[in-house]
Amino acid sequence: MNHAAALGEEKIAKLLWRFSAPAIVGMVVNALYNIVDSVFVGNGVGEIGLAAVTIAFPIMLVLMGIGMLIGIGASTLVSIRLGEERRDDAENILGNAFVLIILLAILSTGGTLLFLEPVLVLLGAEENVLSYASDFTRIILWGSIFMHIGFGLNNIIRAEGNPKVAMATMLISAILNTILNPIFIFILKMGIAGSALATVIAQAVSAVWVLYYFTGKTSVLKLKSSNLRLDKDVVMEICKLGFSPFAMQIAASLVTILFNQSLLHFGGELAVASIGIINRVAMLILMPVFGISQGVQPILGYNYGAKNYNRVLEALKIGIYAATAVSVFGFIMTQVFSEKIVRVFNNNPELIAIGSNGLRILLVMLPIIGFQIIGANYFQATGKAGYAALLSMSRQVIILIPAILILPGFFGLRGIWSAGPVADFASSLLTGGLLWLEVRKLGVMEKQL
Repeated sequence: MNHAAALGEEKIAKLLWRFSAPAIVGMVVNALYNIVDSVFVGNGVGEIGLAAVTIAFPIMLVLMGIGMLIGIGASTLVSIRLGEERRDDAENILGNAFVLIILLAILSTGGTLLFLEPVLVLLGAEENVLSYASDFTRIILWGSIFMHIGFGLNNIIRAEGNPKVAMATMLISAILNTILNPIFIFILKMGIAGSALATVIAQAVSAVWVLYYFTGKTSVLKLKSSNLRLDKDVVMEICKLGFSPFAMQIAASLVTILFNQSLLHFGGELAVASIGIINRVAMLILMPVFGISQGVQPILGYNYGAKNYNRVLEALKIGIYAATAVSVFGFIMTQVFSEKIVRVFNNNPELIAIGSNGLRILLVMLPIIGFQIIGANYFQATGKAGYAALLSMSRQVIILIPAILILPGFFGLRGIWSAGPVADFASSLLTGGLLWLEVRKLGVMEKQL
């Protein structure tokens, strides 16, 4: 049975495990190397280094958003086209995605480099942090094209039914970055610039790996020169389907800016350093959930395209159960071991007190986040871009931003930490309502076949 056909025939639980396990391994390792980076920066550069990386984080979120706009949009479309047995169209999507990634990488990098220091000041970089944030971000930007290629096209590897290769892409980058970081920071004494350089080199190797795969013999889809001419209809479809995760990343960048500015006002640089730690811990917990989400995406998309609605419903149900189990485990760990977790990054007692309190409050709604992520991903995977965008924006913009602006005025620093749980709860309610209507609709469509 070939990779694509298995999506429509193999037992769902087994298929989800086969697709999710590599994604989970790859994403957890990626999260771990981000944490290791922070540990190296926190201990090798200090609290000011953690603050600088946190200030620069919104720019990195925007860069990732561009990769998601094309990568996830194209991979969703590829899954549906393979389900419809339209392989040539799927290869055309791959070619268009590759060209779009390069064009957008050049435009975004050039534009940001021209105004880098004013942008960092706008993001909250004060005079003592600015040089650190500038050194780090400038190197990341120069190498961002590698991140776009490796991260963006890796989604299509998973969509065509080859999750182990997609996992290998992430492992290569993560392991290489983890090896290079301490060498550049501690041995070569390059400081925060060394951390950025290690990241770029690792991403460059991953990009070469992905391009080799799509031009070699083992891939289902081939990157052909005949498909490198942009097709307006394909470009529009990719961007439409990729808009939801792209908008979510842009919103996440805006939210990070608001968080940083509020934290500077109510808690100072140590509070900013704390949110950098909390974000990385949350990322480690949620990466398995995102891995499950990525694993279920091609199953949902393929079977929806093939009109196998019972398999769509089964995949959705199993995905929600698995994601919720991971979320509950993460909730228990962060509530019980919050101080020990923060201490790994830095031994400053004040930072530990602020960070551990923020960690407990900000992640208090973890048990329902798994459901929200898988529920929102269902609409993305089945081509319902409007619903997917609404659910993504409901948490990141419609609810979270007002909460960040309003709650600190009443509760100070605790109000900033509480904004996240408020948004998580409200967006989960909205996701549940829309998903309930969609499940009923799928049941009717199945009976009509």
